[in-house]
Amino acid sequence: MTTPPPAYADVVARIARAAQAAGRAPADVTLVAVSKQQPWEAIAPVLAAGQTTFGENRVQEAMARWSGKADGLTLHLIGPLQTNKAKEAVGFFDVIESLDREKLARVLADEAQKQGKSPRLYVQVNTGEEDQKAGVIPAETDAFIAACRGTYGLSVEGLMCIPPADEPAGPHFALLARIAARNGLAKLSMGMSGDFETAIRFGATSVRVGSAVFGARDH
Repeated sequence: MTTPPPAYADVVARIARAAQAAGRAPADVTLVAVSKQQPWEAIAPVLAAGQTTFGENRVQEAMARWSGKADGLTLHLIGPLQTNKAKEAVGFFDVIESLDREKLARVLADEAQKQGKSPRLYVQVNTGEEDQKAGVIPAETDAFIAACRGTYGLSVEGLMCIPPADEPAGPHFALLARIAARNGLAKLSMGMSGDFETAIRFGATSVRVGSAVFGARDH
């Protein structure tokens, strides 16, 4: 392991401080370093510093970046998943965080059976009920989780959300935690570069941090 890049070291330290402030162990919060659209030169030093969990938005982009380099890593799909990409996603990712509709649940269940492997699954909840965002609306989440489990035989591990950009994140994180608790789900993927400390206070078990780790992406 090499000397960590300063921005990465800062995020790791901030996660530890936020966890301790919330009376939690820093090890209980996983940093998902969001490597989507990042050049390899930005990723390599973070990888060399010991980071093993990375988040990607698109199946093809992730496969191009990580094929042959993923041994010992945990790769999360955090972007929307089209059903026609489910086969590749099941084969390639360790965790899929964007399960949000019954058609996708059915296809993932079929692929898991065919391939004899199943990624860990999170249901994405659209806590702000925003039209432009993927995710199950809160009022329908309990029934959707029950269908994933009962109808499709899927083992759902946790919930994920992306709060509205123009609202305080805390109430959305609290809502996600309540839905998780009543459905017996232990994992909460919530919090990004601007609000991950708040998410940790509300019980996040993983935070998805990109720009604070790697710097702003070039568009």
